[in-house]
Amino acid sequence: MIKAELIEHIFKAACISRWNDYPRMTELVELDKQAHKFIIAYFLAKLEKDVDMSVVLEGGIFEFLSRVIVTDIRPDVYHEMLRQKKEQINSWVLSKLEPMIKDIDDGSFLKRYQKYLNTNQYQKERLILKAASYFATRWEFNIVYQTSNFLNDIEDIKAKVEEELEDYYELIGARKIALNQKIARLIDLSGRLRFQKRWAQTPRIPETAVLGHMLVVAILSYFYSLNVGACETRAQSNFYCALFHDLPESLTRDIISPVKYGIDGLHSLISEYEIKLINDKILPLVPSDFRSEFAYLLGMRKDENNLIIKNEFENRTFKDGIIKSCSASLKNFNSNEYYAIDGKALKACDKLAAFMEATLSISHGLTSNELKNGLKEIYNHFVSHPSIDGVNFLKLCDELMSHFKVNLQS
Repeated sequence: MIKAELIEHIFKAACISRWNDYPRMTELVELDKQAHKFIIAYFLAKLEKDVDMSVVLEGGIFEFLSRVIVTDIRPDVYHEMLRQKKEQINSWVLSKLEPMIKDIDDGSFLKRYQKYLNTNQYQKERLILKAASYFATRWEFNIVYQTSNFLNDIEDIKAKVEEELEDYYELIGARKIALNQKIARLIDLSGRLRFQKRWAQTPRIPETAVLGHMLVVAILSYFYSLNVGACETRAQSNFYCALFHDLPESLTRDIISPVKYGIDGLHSLISEYEIKLINDKILPLVPSDFRSEFAYLLGMRKDENNLIIKNEFENRTFKDGIIKSCSASLKNFNSNEYYAIDGKALKACDKLAAFMEATLSISHGLTSNELKNGLKEIYNHFVSHPSIDGVNFLKLCDELMSHFKVNLQS
């Protein structure tokens, strides 16, 4: 599907500290900020007209991959450098990334990347991404400000942060956030997922939060979509379903699999409670124009008994307001009218992200029985179910272990 080097590049964002020249009450990392940015961009884009969601999605991935390359440069310095040396900087960034991405989508992904960096097209979509980045940074600054009141320049930074808000007032969503309307509560709710750590009962390097994990799964699902030749709405639906797949955990917290599935009947009880919380605490905050679409992304639908069930990892379609579960491949529904979601593939991407989290920590020398057992369990799952629609997840696991010099017996 993609190279192990690119997955490693994505996970580097979990090691990149933000606001590291200010005291912080919690660690803030680039991966979580980028995930928050994608979530905010989705809502800003859905509130606008004539926005190409594919450009918002893919442009966000381009900007994310580039940001990991230039992480050592302060944002204000980086933006000034771009104004004066844009062509040279973009060329340097692409030279670093090209070996990792040149084969994706038969080279088309790289061409679109080059076009995005080297032209001034897609002004509305770029503004949405810039605004989303700003609001994610502003949310972080509210944390930093609490512990930085004694610093001489903190009020100047606060003034600059608040002043930048005016640059995005032309966006409906930006005005709604500024007025602290419902969408602002959604953004706050999703932001809290950065405080919930994955593999909570075992130490790891690097630690990853639920928020960052959601973005990793979303990016993996997008590359899966490109690999199987998914149509536009199918690729978008896969990405955003993955991006929001753990959003209810902002209300329930992350319950580790051994507990969730080890106690008879607990998984069903948790699922029922999640449905109640989604209906009571999340969907009322989503604008009515795309509330049903958002519920679809979260995996909500009615069963044959007209009861609401939730399964974000089932194959399904959404046409004319009707959601249908599909047990087989979605090849016959690869048309924009179906808004198909490859739920089974997204589950595989979710497992692959967890496999990478365990592999990375073990390769850094920090291991535990939980990590080793988790690694073996996921690997054995892919031994039994190696491929989905021709995408070989088992092969990618083998490549990851080879790349990081990790084996199942270590």
